[in-house]
Amino acid sequence: MLSRTADHLFWMARYTERAENTARMLDVNVQTALLPQSAEAAEQGWRAMLGISELLSAFDDKHGLLTAKDVLDFMVRDPDNPSSIVSCLTQARENARAVRGTLTTEVWETQNATYLDLQVKLRSGMLERDPSAFFEWVKYRSHLSRGVTIGTMLKDEAFYFIRLGTFLERADNTARILDVKFHGANPDAYADAHPNEEAQRDFYYWAAILRSVSAFEIYRKVYRDVITPERVAELLMLRGDMPRSLLACLEEVVNNLQHVRNDVSAGTERFAGRLHAELKFGNIEEILKDGLHDYLTQFLERIYELGNRVSRDFLVPLAA
Repeated sequence: MLSRTADHLFWMARYTERAENTARMLDVNVQTALLPQSAEAAEQGWRAMLGISELLSAFDDKHGLLTAKDVLDFMVRDPDNPSSIVSCLTQARENARAVRGTLTTEVWETQNATYLDLQVKLRSGMLERDPSAFFEWVKYRSHLSRGVTIGTMLKDEAFYFIRLGTFLERADNTARILDVKFHGANPDAYADAHPNEEAQRDFYYWAAILRSVSAFEIYRKVYRDVITPERVAELLMLRGDMPRSLLACLEEVVNNLQHVRNDVSAGTERFAGRLHAELKFGNIEEILKDGLHDYLTQFLERIYELGNRVSRDFLVPLAA
């Protein structure tokens, strides 16, 4: 397959997944903002969410004073924000259009209809009127895109590059969601000053986090007990049967790399295999003891490196 074609397919999938993940994160914040809390706690939650995508400085440069309305506008509509839902779905459609002949009619029409319907939804005021319904629509369109891809695409290199992009993006996002909660969204000083409020908020926040990755029912089925941060971390990191866990994502990355391997990709396969093995044989108690933030920071660095290796081995045209 031409590296240019592989690149478009890979990024079509990444942008579609990124739009869904952005919608999931925003929905969590919209829901938790409805809980009784101080203004400083609410602002901290929005700032932590911007921090997930490393967009806090870009937002501050553009808006200065933080308001929920401005954050939603920045993360949904702003074409200058490359991680906004509008930017992601526009780029997903443009990448799909560039390789229209490689996709099935159903896959292309799903991407194109999502882009066109997005403009209608935003003009109708749906985001302002019912933000949760808007985010559900974004998630549904991403699910539809994935389902149509699996249901209609020939399982050849094009299919595997799409899947590779999906799971690299998903692994990155799951790690960010976990890291911001454990490290940034719950400062000790605030917890010490408001112990009762913090304990109540924590339960609903963890429930919202689980729902944001479609894991609330899965958590209840697996653990049949109260929600604890340690078990949430274990579920979203080390459970291979949890579809959005780090382990499940790396299993898919490793499997799809095997299907597209070439003469120069052995090092990238080994790099992905080591990261997968650490998760497969990892222990949550040891990870928490050594420091979850440090572990997730290193994981994100390695996922970024893995993405660069995939780009180098498969997506960048070889110099003449």
